[in-house]
Amino acid sequence: MPRFSRAVALIAVLLLAQPAFAQRLRLVADAWPPFTDATLINGGLATDIVSTALARAGYASDFEQVPWARALMGVGDGRYDVLVNAWYDNARTQLGQFSSEYLLNRVRFIKRRDDPIVFQHLEQLHDYPIAVVRGYAYSAAFDGDAQLQKVPVHNFAMAVRMLAAQRVRLTVEDEYVARYYLSRESARVRNAVEFLPTPLSENSLHILVSLKHPEHAQIVAGFDREIAKMKADGSYARLMKQHGM
Repeated sequence: MPRFSRAVALIAVLLLAQPAFAQRLRLVADAWPPFTDATLINGGLATDIVSTALARAGYASDFEQVPWARALMGVGDGRYDVLVNAWYDNARTQLGQFSSEYLLNRVRFIKRRDDPIVFQHLEQLHDYPIAVVRGYAYSAAFDGDAQLQKVPVHNFAMAVRMLAAQRVRLTVEDEYVARYYLSRESARVRNAVEFLPTPLSENSLHILVSLKHPEHAQIVAGFDREIAKMKADGSYARLMKQHGM
């Protein structure tokens, strides 16, 4: 065999010998700071954790940010391989395979520091105006409680400013999201409010790997394995700190 042909054959063998390391997974998410946002460091906290764990499992990746409905549909039809930020929903198992939990979202109430509100059950809050972001779903119980005095607003920044100005008694938001936006508020607003200790709800965050990908089970297994290792070796905690969490 001529030397040139042998070289080409050797390259072909090497490429075939390491398929997992050669392929790039197409990651997708919507804009949801601080978890997923193309303007943040490494695409945000969740994107950074996911891409790091997948890289450790042998999968390079590219991240694309699109609206939520397009992201979910794209995973279902195989246009994208991995949805970065998915809460578990049984209907979504028809589109992809869920990983184990890699983050926990806690939805918590926020009050003014000088306001003696306590919360153990929703009936305790019926007398208080609560700023809520229009169109958001917080929990089935909260969303369905018609006796709660919900004050619709455009975004969390507006809600927390209304709270600091004593125009409402409470607002509610995912803890990580609230901390992200509070860090961008004035010291006057930040120092005026605090979280109530009992969460309204908790939702585990997962990746959802498209069933259209022939290695979806291996990808999930590798991801779960490396997340566990990252938590054990301290690299998970370092990523959390890097993103201000």
